[in-house]
Amino acid sequence: MTLPVYLVDDDDAVREAIGLLLRTVGLQVRSFASPDAFLASLATLAPGCLILDIRMPVMSGLKLQQALRERGVTWPTVIISGHGDIEACRRAFRNGAIDFLSKPVDEEDLIDAIRKGHEALERDSRQASEAAEAKELLSRLTPREAEVLEMIAKGLTTRQISEALELSTRTVDSHRAAIAAKFGTTSTAEQTRFWLDAGGSR
Repeated sequence: MTLPVYLVDDDDAVREAIGLLLRTVGLQVRSFASPDAFLASLATLAPGCLILDIRMPVMSGLKLQQALRERGVTWPTVIISGHGDIEACRRAFRNGAIDFLSKPVDEEDLIDAIRKGHEALERDSRQASEAAEAKELLSRLTPREAEVLEMIAKGLTTRQISEALELSTRTVDSHRAAIAAKFGTTSTAEQTRFWLDAGGSR
């Protein structure tokens, strides 16, 4: 499935030109004449790469970028500008922009930036899927097994775990066997990866 591109620019000619360019290379583009129009549709939109004009009436591209972040939307964003504004460029990158392009926009630079954005979206989607899988696996563990797994992930040996939890090594081995059965792997590295994917930290 082709990930969408959302173009927000108040200039009809720019929207038409960029939209035509991107459709020519097989990208799915939806254009908006204002930030308000985009925000009004936001709840119905699938994650995609944003192209925002920096200077628009009422709300600038930077303010739209900030408004999206406040709503928890961190889709890859390309800022385009007809003005060489270094401070605006810095602000855009601070807000998570992946690129800042000057008008007239170089076609290859824009397509490359969008591809980079789509790769980031795919990576985020993959990581979210892995985290969900890991959390589901961890939900199968008893509280004690979860404690043992955390210590395994932190590199503790069976003996060290038994001492820390005041359990016999045989009991720790029993918990380790249960974890391996529920995870479908005896690999300490794999078990650690599941723990990290589920939100654990070293």
